Amino acid sequence: MAIADAITGKAPGRTEAVAAEIRRRVAARILTAGEKLPSIRSFARTMQVSPSTVVEAYDRLVAEGLIASRPGSGFSVCGAVPAAVLRDAAPALDRAIDPLWVSRQSLDAEPDMLRPGCGWLPADWMPQAALRRALRALAHANAPVLSDYGPTRGSRDLRRLLARQFAMEGIEAGAEQILLTMSGTQSIDLVCRFLLQPGDAVLVDDPCYFNFQAVLHTHGARIIGVPYTPAGPDLELFAGLVAAHRPRLYVTNSALHNPTGATLSPKGAHQILTIAAAHGLTIVEDEIFADFEPEPSVRLAALDGLCRVIRIGSFSKTLSASARCGYVVARPELVEGLVDLQVATQFGGPSPVAAELVLRTLGDGSYRKHLAHLRGRLAKRRREVLGQLEGLGIRPWTLPRGGFYLWCRLPDGRDAAEVAKAALRERVVLAPGNVFSVGRSAPDFMRFNVAQMTPEVLPVLGRALR
Repeated sequence: MAIADAITGKAPGRTEAVAAEIRRRVAARILTAGEKLPSIRSFARTMQVSPSTVVEAYDRLVAEGLIASRPGSGFSVCGAVPAAVLRDAAPALDRAIDPLWVSRQSLDAEPDMLRPGCGWLPADWMPQAALRRALRALAHANAPVLSDYGPTRGSRDLRRLLARQFAMEGIEAGAEQILLTMSGTQSIDLVCRFLLQPGDAVLVDDPCYFNFQAVLHTHGARIIGVPYTPAGPDLELFAGLVAAHRPRLYVTNSALHNPTGATLSPKGAHQILTIAAAHGLTIVEDEIFADFEPEPSVRLAALDGLCRVIRIGSFSKTLSASARCGYVVARPELVEGLVDLQVATQFGGPSPVAAELVLRTLGDGSYRKHLAHLRGRLAKRRREVLGQLEGLGIRPWTLPRGGFYLWCRLPDGRDAAEVAKAALRERVVLAPGNVFSVGRSAPDFMRFNVAQMTPEVLPVLGRALR
């Protein structure tokens, strides 16, 4: 113990804990520039330390330049507050299982690298002919499409087309209830910006799509994981967590859950909505994989009538990840708020060129044929990859009804992060299980993209497992 601590009798860890809590509140924007800090005595009671410990912590923060002491007015946050950044908000993780690092490996991979851990289809699986026809037609589009900002809600024609498609799923929403965005990720970000305050609890599946966690961390959310089963979240635990933590949002995939490939059961959907209604919980239903289902499954948005459910999605998985265009479907008053927020942060919706490209391709009669062909091709590929993986002792957690993911357990309790490191040395990008797990409860799981499982992957995987 330092001499000063020995004299005062304070443990050095308590002073640092007080200082760290103030730093956290400033980084999460709970305390903003110019705002007064809690009084010394009140914060001492909050932190269960002596007032002298708080005084010392505040003095340290003054020395750091984070807060200022004003005689007669106490302490306040300095005017220049560091921008909130993900590395400050998110817990430090081993880079082998860091979701952002896995994403960067996939996105920045050289052409010769193999990417069975990525989250999209190979380019030659996409409707290239339809995209090229649409691009040629765009060359003759009206000048405003090529040069102007788009309307605040995005292309009216595309929104009307989507409204007709949603009606076929039992989701009654007019074009004015649909907001086009720049991507599915931006849709989630807008909803979080609009509905969350730093410190709010948000419930996610465990495991879940790892970028859900990354986006929520940037908003200072408290992320609560609920174990996922082949029929949806564990309903008993779901009810208990909602009652205990009072989360503001529940973010999930209903159709072809990422990463597990599971499908929510009708019984589970009804119980989730009942619990949500009882506790004022809003549900964000990401349906980016819905078109891969052979037959539509239950939709929370359809059952709920968009009362407590917000539907989001995009076209990056079935059409083109290059033509970035997503959407939000919600009750009218919520969409109005999101429109204003998108104008403030993006000055409008997606590029009119991107929206027109999506409209022309979706309206092309070939798109339905493309989806049917894609579902058949993926079903065949899943069967082939399942057999190949089982030859290495890798077993599926469940058999998906569709899509391109297999969530599998590695043999003999192998550490998936170590397997991913070994494979990366041979220029193969894998997605280890704890990337997706809030509770870090999937160390021996791996998510495989069957469309990206080329023959060259298996020998590398076999060597990495040794």
